[in-house]
Amino acid sequence: MEAGGLRFPRQRQVLFICIIWGVSLAGSEFGRYSVTEETERGSFVVNLAKDLGLAEGELAARGVRVVSDDNKQHLLLDSQTGDLFTNEKLDREKLCGSTEPCMLHFQILMDNPFQIYRTELRIRDINDHSPLFQDKEMVLKILENTAEGTTFRLERAQDSDGGLNGIQKYTINPNSFFHIKITDSDEGIIYPELVLDKVLDWEEQQELSLTLTALDGGSPPRSGTTTIRIVVVDVNDNAPQFAEAQYETQVKENSPVGSLIVKVSAGDVDSGVYAEVSYSFFDASEDIRTTFQINPFSGEIFLRALLDYELIKSYKINTQAIDGGGLSARCTVLVEVLDTNDNPPELIMSSLSNYIAENSPETVLAVFRIRDRDSGENGKMVCYIQDDLPFLLKPSVENFYVLMTEGPLDRESRAEYNITIAVTDLGIPRLKTQHNITVLVSDVNDNSPSFSQTVYTVFVRENNSPALHMGSVSATDRDSGTNAQITYSLLPPQDPHLPLNSLVSINADNGHLFALRSLDYEALRAFEFRVGATDAGSPALSSEALVRVVVVDENDNSPFVLYPLQNGSAPCTELVPRAAEAGYLVTKVVAVDGDSGQNAWLSYQLLKATEPGLFSVWAHNGEVRTARLLSERDAAKHRLVVLVKDNGEPPLSATVTLHVLLVDGFSQPYLPLPEVAADRAQADSLTVYLVIALTSVSSLFLFSMLLFVGVQLCRKNRDASVGRYPVPEGHFPGHLVDVSATGTVSQSYQYEVCLTGGSETSEFKFLNPVMPKSQTQGH
Repeated sequence: MEAGGLRFPRQRQVLFICIIWGVSLAGSEFGRYSVTEETERGSFVVNLAKDLGLAEGELAARGVRVVSDDNKQHLLLDSQTGDLFTNEKLDREKLCGSTEPCMLHFQILMDNPFQIYRTELRIRDINDHSPLFQDKEMVLKILENTAEGTTFRLERAQDSDGGLNGIQKYTINPNSFFHIKITDSDEGIIYPELVLDKVLDWEEQQELSLTLTALDGGSPPRSGTTTIRIVVVDVNDNAPQFAEAQYETQVKENSPVGSLIVKVSAGDVDSGVYAEVSYSFFDASEDIRTTFQINPFSGEIFLRALLDYELIKSYKINTQAIDGGGLSARCTVLVEVLDTNDNPPELIMSSLSNYIAENSPETVLAVFRIRDRDSGENGKMVCYIQDDLPFLLKPSVENFYVLMTEGPLDRESRAEYNITIAVTDLGIPRLKTQHNITVLVSDVNDNSPSFSQTVYTVFVRENNSPALHMGSVSATDRDSGTNAQITYSLLPPQDPHLPLNSLVSINADNGHLFALRSLDYEALRAFEFRVGATDAGSPALSSEALVRVVVVDENDNSPFVLYPLQNGSAPCTELVPRAAEAGYLVTKVVAVDGDSGQNAWLSYQLLKATEPGLFSVWAHNGEVRTARLLSERDAAKHRLVVLVKDNGEPPLSATVTLHVLLVDGFSQPYLPLPEVAADRAQADSLTVYLVIALTSVSSLFLFSMLLFVGVQLCRKNRDASVGRYPVPEGHFPGHLVDVSATGTVSQSYQYEVCLTGGSETSEFKFLNPVMPKSQTQGH
């Protein structure tokens, strides 16, 4: 909109011109009450509950308040009984001056629901002021040739009381020359006039003194007196004449002291001293005498004090001109005070709430009233708040406003709002008033705790000490206070067979996780469980996260030799033909390690040998082979000690002893031929026993291997389920073979064991192993 040539910003604004029509609430005239002035504080006025039709105590429930227009606490309301009392001695003259009737306007405000009643209190006057004349003596100069019946206007007395308690009549002491006549003015004010009953004679009496008494209408009446000194003047037959009977002028209320208001001028056609004119105020009130002054010689009227349009909007100044002979003339000066925009708008807060719970629906935060003591465009106002806030400013009646929320607020988005209520008038220059309100949003438990991760992975080395701090989980809550206090707990495991309470504990305050006992990688490689985080709100909110514990292997298992068996029984002797070439496979040491990773990578080396340099052990697979061609000079029996060592830190090892027998050939008898049939039968019997024993050992060995492979497959399946957990591994040498607890048989070998029945001496025939083509070609 545009006003006064200036454009307002587009904001939430409401323009008040003369009367505000209710938007959301309606006000109404309610009642009129009265009280006598100067009554003691606490005097009963009325029972509002009865007038409003409300039960006793309902006023307090509805939050009833009494607000005066002048924002002063003249009245006091007992919200329990509904009685309205005076809060101070009320002085009608201070409140209303000479205005009659004296009305004190106030509003009755209700909150639940919001309602306004406008009413008024009349202050009844008592006769507590006496009439008072401005001058203790009035001098009246009268020509001796003045005709009988001539009237002389006298200055009236002033009485602060009003109505019947004001001045009702004037009297004068008995005399033979004058009597008093009462005259009513247009404003309803009576003036005393002195009427000449008998012609004066200067030669007989030059002066006489009269007592003028003013009486008010009180009971008993009060009075005031002044003396009228009559000076009989020799004949002066021309009185002064004003150029205008009435002067009119306008002056701005912000005019400085000493400003010229108007100049009055009167002339006298007489000569000499009778033509000398002096000017003065006539019958001027105290307000006029303190506000204006007149130059007695020039007739210029100056401003003696600052004007205030809001207090007095116009002045009527009676001015007289008196010549040297005592004759006078009178004129009226009407001074209209022009309003300037010298009063900023006012904001009067009736109720205010600085706290609101988040998620609350539309809520009233403040009720206030605005006013501007200026008039016209200077008194028109616009009220608004910032656009970027979730609040509404709704106008009501009688310049009242309601500040409320647009909808629910979220403390986690914003916990504090600073609202500036601005009121601007439309005067030139525009004056502005601001009122700042801080609104704090209190917390409601509407946010669940949130874990920093949905899945936590914790690595723990086996053989840990009990009460080991494994790791921590952490959750945060966007709420505040007790609503953000988090307690951690272990949730029941999904696997009923997992003894979670004996494995792990959690610190309820900080989420630290502790291992309750030592873990064994070979028994339990990984497990998982859920943890919960619960806040202390009401009702409490919670969330959960998954924790996966991966047990990291340590080198706590030494290698175990599967073949040859080291069970304290008769050692197994390996037969090697003397015609064997270099690299001939004598046997294979098979070992396993219960650990995993580099801790289970096995290497083999020949620790001791009866004849060093004759045999060698392959480090990566445990194969024992001849290192050179055999000769007749080589001993027939050899004892080899093989060391099996893992790659752990520190490494663990085991030893195995091998017995090797060199024979001349599988076709030549190993033992001398028997010469009797009994020896042959005994040999045949021995052969059968050897075959049975070999079959049993082979079957047991095959069964053990199948069982071991099955167990390892199960472990691999289980490892596959936790294979996504990264397990740190070191750098391992390339010649090592990870047997993964299955021994060192990483390639397929086939051995033929044949019993030659046709020969005179039974013997075992060891053939070369059947190897894959890629390996046999290499040999």
